[in-house]
Formats: sequence, structure tokens, C-alpha cells
Amino acid sequence: MSDIEIRDDRTAGRLEALGEGAEVVGRIEYFVLESPARALVPVHTIVEPAHEGQGIAGSLARELYGIAAREGVPVAPLCPYVVKWAARHPEEAPSADPALLAAAKDWLRAHPGRF
Repeated sequence: MSDIEIRDDRTAGRLEALGEGAEVVGRIEYFVLESPARALVPVHTIVEPAHEGQGIAGSLARELYGIAAREGVPVAPLCPYVVKWAARHPEEAPSADPALLAAAKDWLRAHPGRF
């Protein structure tokens, strides 16, 4: 993978991978669940076609779990890519509480225009 910087734009709900010239080459779109407990909830992972196959999505997933660990909150993944990544990296990605996953799905249904 080339030199990629990862930036958390919490206000916009995006974890962004920046390539050469600060171009956004990939991102995870997420929201912060507040109830029944605080959690990071990734919904979509997107890598620009010209940058696929370079490990960017995996780096974004790893950083999302790193942020969650530093903040002491779980990740409740709804994004299919992050779910698969977490299954392959259980040492870095603890399993999500089913109640948090259900609450995250409820939140997403209640906010249909958000993603």
C-alpha cells in the first residue's frame, strides 16, 4: 500500500483515507450510537476504483477499531466489509453485542436519509 493518511471526520461521520495531494481515496461512513450504549457503527466502506486492491479498506477498518479501543467504546458493524474484516481479525475486532447491533439497525431505519 502506498502512503495513506487516515483522518477521522467525526462531525461528518467519515473515516477517510487520504492519498497523494490529500485526495480522499477511500472512506468508512459511520455514526455514533448513543443508546443503549455508546458505539461506533460503520455503515459503508468505499474505495475509489483506481485505488482498489491496495489494502485501503482494511487499513480503514483497522483504524476504526483502533479509535474505538482508544475511546473505550465497541464497534457495532453494519457494513458488510467491516463485518467480514472483523471476522478475519478477531484479535483486533471484538464481537459486537447483539443488543447494540439491534439498536444500530433501529437507528438506521429511523434515519433513512442519513446513508
